[in-house]
Amino acid sequence: MATADDTRTRILDAARSLFAERGYAATSLADIAAAVGLTKTAVAYHFHPKDRLAAELLSPAAGDMLKLLDTQYASRQDFIEALVDFAVRYRSVIRLFMEDLAADDPAPDDADSGRTTVRTFRDEIYTKLAGTNPTPETRLKSWALLGALQWGAVKTMDLPENQVHAALLEATRAF
Repeated sequence: MATADDTRTRILDAARSLFAERGYAATSLADIAAAVGLTKTAVAYHFHPKDRLAAELLSPAAGDMLKLLDTQYASRQDFIEALVDFAVRYRSVIRLFMEDLAADDPAPDDADSGRTTVRTFRDEIYTKLAGTNPTPETRLKSWALLGALQWGAVKTMDLPENQVHAALLEATRAF
């Protein structure tokens, strides 16, 4: 018989996979329940509202993001390499982390889903890349790099991690 921890792990694994494939907003608790062979009520027992799933999936990534942002790097390229490592390591939740929750459109007051925190992380990454008073070219390159990492991670889930890592590092060399 499965324990509650086993069930929670199965639910989290299914949610991680479905969020990466479809996005957070397009994945319902019923979708997650179907993926693990449970009822929606059983999933809701462990994770209600759905935001709790997102928070649990983002928790390890958020801790590593804080380390990434708190570390003093010898160069901008060292920071970029650490950022690529982060994006590849967490690509299964990167869509949730950088796309769905980081959207600039306002969320309803009761459905923030961590958007403020994610936007803060995004903006701190940008500042670390661009500096405090960037030129227009540096601003453009910094946003382009963030976009390349986001979409590179989200749209390549079918590729081996080492291939994605190498290609993203190569792409950042132009920065």
